[in-house]
Amino acid sequence: MAFHHVALASRDLEATHRFYTEAMGFELVKVVVGPTDTPGGWAKHLFYDTGGDGMIAFWELHDEAIPAEFDPAISTGLGLPAWVNHLAFRAELDDLGQHQERWLDLGHDVVEIDHGFCVSIYTVDPNGVLVEWCADTRPLDERDRAEASALLADPHPPVAPMPDVRFHSAAERVRA
Repeated sequence: MAFHHVALASRDLEATHRFYTEAMGFELVKVVVGPTDTPGGWAKHLFYDTGGDGMIAFWELHDEAIPAEFDPAISTGLGLPAWVNHLAFRAELDDLGQHQERWLDLGHDVVEIDHGFCVSIYTVDPNGVLVEWCADTRPLDERDRAEASALLADPHPPVAPMPDVRFHSAAERVRA
């Protein structure tokens, strides 16, 4: 079953809107403005069609009970590495190049990783959230499922070698 939407907070709604419409190519499809729990408080909730089986939404909060200087980064805001909590959107393998070009053209650095069963490109949105386009390179099969069960149960699983990581700098692209 697909999810309906994932909702995250934003401290800069204009930059967030620009990123998700321009850099990601998503369409703003709905905005709801409603009261919060604090008298006089309100919030704006923006919904974007991701082109798949779900939406992504962002909150702009206007509530004196909510700290004005909160960190919306879902990993680094909690003291975790950026790669832990992130948003991964499905892409076709043939489309990864155009997604990467779009990000670089708009000034976003890109990290590319071949995970073996999928290839991913990553950048960071204006809220400090790691965003990924991920393309499957093969279907997962019974061998993958059996390995997953074994690794889940293993208290000391073997660590896979680090995959090849390629960095693409938007700044170097502009200088070239």
